[in-house]
Amino acid sequence: MDSLTPAQQELYDWLVDYIRKMNHAPSIRQMMKAMNLRSPAPVQSRLERLRNKGYIDWTEGKARTIRILHQPERGLPILGAIAAGGLVEPFTEEKAKLDLSNLFETSDCYVLRVVGDSMIEDFITEGDLAIMRSLSADEQVKNGEIVAARVPGHGTTLKRFYLEEDTVTLKPSNPNYNPIEVDARVVEIQGILLGVWRSFSVNN
Repeated sequence: MDSLTPAQQELYDWLVDYIRKMNHAPSIRQMMKAMNLRSPAPVQSRLERLRNKGYIDWTEGKARTIRILHQPERGLPILGAIAAGGLVEPFTEEKAKLDLSNLFETSDCYVLRVVGDSMIEDFITEGDLAIMRSLSADEQVKNGEIVAARVPGHGTTLKRFYLEEDTVTLKPSNPNYNPIEVDARVVEIQGILLGVWRSFSVNN
């Protein structure tokens, strides 16, 4: 595709970000405000240039139908694999990217800060941020999944879930802790673990 002028690039980048976040196209007035313009003519001119260059398109005669034709790649580049002792495959030509943006834009995902060490054998330690997904209406938890479960007398706890007949076992990943066995009817599953975020800092 043809390169963009700075003004065209500014509008294009703003459109990509707006449509990604809002899931619909903005109005001309919103574009004018974002570009600090007092007239719609410059916005319409830039839109035409972006369309002619193949960056966007829209349905004639219908408002807010702008769509991005070639979505920019999102995420962090995966540059290889690393072992505990050193880099195994550095700076490869691999094109894969790690894109976590959808997690932070999805309404059924949330984060819990981990307290305690009952899940250390699953590499979940105190201070980690557990990224959770709420269950849909008819979704069933599978045995072995790590869940946030609310149990009377225990509060909300992060454990591996096992259901056998009418009994739920919430199993820790640390031999110093005992499993929690309760009637399935009193367990409230508040979410399933999607991943763990850990921030490392160096103290001088």
